[in-house]
Amino acid sequence: MTNEDLTPLPVPKVMGILNVTPDSFYDGGIHYEPSSAWHRFEELAAEGADIVDIGAESSRPGSARISEEEELRRLRPLLEQIQKRTSNPEPRTPIFPMVSIDTMKSRVAAEAVKAGAVIINDISALRHDPDGMLGILAGHPKVSVVIMHMRGKPETMQADPKYEDVLGEIAAFFEERLRFLEAGGVSGERVILDPGIGFGKKLEHNLEILKRLGEFKKRFHQPVMIGPSRKSFIGMILDGAAPHDRLEGSLAVALWCAEKGADYLRVHDVAATKKALKVWSAMKGNGVRSSFVEGRGQVFICHLLAGT
Repeated sequence: MTNEDLTPLPVPKVMGILNVTPDSFYDGGIHYEPSSAWHRFEELAAEGADIVDIGAESSRPGSARISEEEELRRLRPLLEQIQKRTSNPEPRTPIFPMVSIDTMKSRVAAEAVKAGAVIINDISALRHDPDGMLGILAGHPKVSVVIMHMRGKPETMQADPKYEDVLGEIAAFFEERLRFLEAGGVSGERVILDPGIGFGKKLEHNLEILKRLGEFKKRFHQPVMIGPSRKSFIGMILDGAAPHDRLEGSLAVALWCAEKGADYLRVHDVAATKKALKVWSAMKGNGVRSSFVEGRGQVFICHLLAGT
């Protein structure tokens, strides 16, 4: 083992997914009602989510677009609850996570930012509503933005996508988008890159992106977010496992991404991911030593992280 192997690595921030939709591929309809959505928000906070990403428009393969009015109708009850909590000066338990809004529409983003969102997660990378989104970002300099690579649109993106060099083409896309944002007054330090696992990619494309994630990080020196949670490529690897049977595969990918330097992981299963990352972090640091304390017929195992 080299000294490099013992160097503690930063632990990725965990972004919990909250879909206020009737048709998302994994949890569509479960949190569609306002009371259920707020309950799930509190659950994700209690599980230790660093960020909660809320969205009201499904982007699963083949999904249809909805109107701005419908998206806001779904979101407003949750945004109202969030605004009440973020404006409440009293201590909150558990710690209130940062809020991200998953939308391509500037009006939706504006209402979410007003309610307390500090990240705009735009799967179109500001191609859907460029002027509107730039206006929101210009008016709120502390708001960050996630831009994602997607070949095509959700309705058609999985219709036989092809690449000559998947990582090279994604890199070229982000180079152009970063220039666009810089020209619009949005500095690179506010931008998070998402290579778009499952968005216009076949199994081999997703695996190539993940395999070369460290290379991608070195090329851009930008924060990177990966969203592999329970996606179909994991099901393909696991002999056709349905979304509800993809937890172990999702955790395996999350740990791989952590090892390769991902800064954010967008997941459905916050508690399980946080636990897996905690063990990974201990192993990547100076290790874990155990002290055994006997008492009244019981043995208590105290795990002490070295150097803490």
